[in-house]
Amino acid sequence: MAEIRVNPTRMELKKLKGKLTTARRGHKLLKDKRDELMKQFLDIVREAKELRESLSGRFEDVYARFETAAALTDPKMMSEALLMPGAEGELEVGEKSIMSVSVPTFEYKTLSAGESGGAGYGYAFTSGELDDAVRAVSRVSGDLVRLAQLEKSALLLCDEIERTRRRVNALEYIMIPSYERTVKSITMKLDENERGSQTRLMKVKDMMVKAQLAAKHPEEDDE
Repeated sequence: MAEIRVNPTRMELKKLKGKLTTARRGHKLLKDKRDELMKQFLDIVREAKELRESLSGRFEDVYARFETAAALTDPKMMSEALLMPGAEGELEVGEKSIMSVSVPTFEYKTLSAGESGGAGYGYAFTSGELDDAVRAVSRVSGDLVRLAQLEKSALLLCDEIERTRRRVNALEYIMIPSYERTVKSITMKLDENERGSQTRLMKVKDMMVKAQLAAKHPEEDDE
């Protein structure tokens, strides 16, 4: 792991220690965020999976009802009956925040079911099976919207989890080790410089002591 190139001074050492502390704090916060995002993501995926399985079974029932209705109703009459919608709906789109991630919210409302109770045709020339099939479709509309919301939220959370994971890895395996190695290197150089300075001071002190002794006893030097 490469070190950060800086001058080995105490000022730079102090700055690097501050950055190292910030990086460690940020690493912990991002790990906590990643873990919470994963929890929220798994909850959403679990709900979406259960809802999808439920809708799958209900749509099998809807398809079976339409097949029965098609067998009992004149094809032309059935096509004409299904041309016009029998109910008006409104989809409200909003958003909410999950761990600073904006995810959509969908709310479907049926505004008017009409006189036919949700079908776009009269009951005189159609079979009861077709009526049941149409009503079954209207009952799954809200859950389909809910499933779309869950799956879109899961995709957005998945993207944020991946971005957070990359940041955590960058801090854990690149930035923090680089700061630690650089701090250690500067500390060793400063300690070495300090030991060198102490050695030089001791030598200077010895020289000064010898010079003072020589000045007090000049006759010993003459001998």
